[in-house]
Amino acid sequence: MIEVIGLSKAYPSSRKTKAKFAIRDLSFRCEPGRVYALLGPNGAGKTTTLRIIATTLAPSAGTVRVQGKGLDQPAVIRASIGFLTGNTAPYGRLTAREVVTYFGRLFAVPETRLAARIETLAHRLQMQEFLDRRCDKLSMGQKQKVGIARTIVHDPPVLILDEPTAGLDVLAARAIIELIQTCRSEGKTVLFSTHVMSEAEKLADRIGVLVDGERIAEGTSAELRALTGAPDLEEAFLRIVASRPSTARST
Repeated sequence: MIEVIGLSKAYPSSRKTKAKFAIRDLSFRCEPGRVYALLGPNGAGKTTTLRIIATTLAPSAGTVRVQGKGLDQPAVIRASIGFLTGNTAPYGRLTAREVVTYFGRLFAVPETRLAARIETLAHRLQMQEFLDRRCDKLSMGQKQKVGIARTIVHDPPVLILDEPTAGLDVLAARAIIELIQTCRSEGKTVLFSTHVMSEAEKLADRIGVLVDGERIAEGTSAELRALTGAPDLEEAFLRIVASRPSTARST
């Protein structure tokens, strides 16, 4: 599971400005077989939070535990997670199969299992037609599927996905949503961020709403609708955010 307790990230001050908080005193919990969604406007701290949990960014304060391991054991955490971030494109000169194979070997997937694992993922993500095509010839949706496949090729128990369907068409997004649903049914812990309310409503067992790096609401979709009296999650989100005008947080 993922446990986040009192997590903060502040960026250093300069002579003219005070230190800025990307996230402040953030706490939440995501359990095995459950999907937790982080929602928030741009700059709310979603990506910062995911990067800290994935051990690619150090926090200023607070505690994170993944599968019972703290951030003082980054190698152990990295071996147990699949982390998809939006700023890593696949290697253009390699085929989709070669990219996923490379990452499978980085994660020490046995060669006797690797080929079969890639075929399974290609089927789940509908990648068969471009599996042996160079990545610089792929569409955005196809590249995102390669990114998802390389993220989970080692079959990790924890998935951390930063806007996994951003910019994708309906068919590509649906394949990724179905994969997340499959991972949940397999008992994996799934934490993801999104701007697509229908995805959060369909996938998330619990939702955390961030504004200025602070969690200002949490609950199921039904609980957030009841809290605000909104007819759907999108309207509930808008009402929650409007109740706390965005301000630049400093110390």
